[in-house]
Amino acid sequence: MPYPVVHVLFFVLCISAVAVYATVRSYFQGELSLKGSRHLLPLLFVGSICSLFPDIMIVHSFLVNGTMEHCWAGPIPTHSLLFSLPAVLFGIVTGYVIYRKPGKAMYLGLFAEAAFASHLLLDDISEGGCEYLYPLYEKNISVFSMMDISFKGTGLLDYLMTSFVSVFLICSVIMMALFALSEYGFELKYRAEK
Repeated sequence: MPYPVVHVLFFVLCISAVAVYATVRSYFQGELSLKGSRHLLPLLFVGSICSLFPDIMIVHSFLVNGTMEHCWAGPIPTHSLLFSLPAVLFGIVTGYVIYRKPGKAMYLGLFAEAAFASHLLLDDISEGGCEYLYPLYEKNISVFSMMDISFKGTGLLDYLMTSFVSVFLICSVIMMALFALSEYGFELKYRAEK
């Protein structure tokens, strides 16, 4: 399990790299004012909280049991897509409180899902799998170990399908973040709202 700082940095610098790039570029070109950067703080807040959300049970386990156990919230594994629903709701509620627009709130919920999924991907890299599909499939699945197969042993079709699915999952998390960021004006260049 990577440290919390690693999860936040992975999300901000890898998944949300376009927001960092657009902010830095616009700032140095004098195009970004304090008023224009008001979207960045809610994005960083929700992204940081939701990228740590799968490990939220550590607080409870540490205070109650004195352990660092964090993989289950009752019967639900915290490192599953099912457990991401509270993170998405957190993003939607935060977006609605800040912007009072349902559309912007939904995009912040999508951004929260991308942050949550980035945590799962990083844990998958370090631990060799997560229970992504619980309750449909209750065993660990490792997206990154699937990429380490050869077509000699499995056949060309299985090799291509496995490679495609693995890369598609990673790409979909990045695309969710990019799609949400574009709603807030972060593309390769920050565009102010009109």
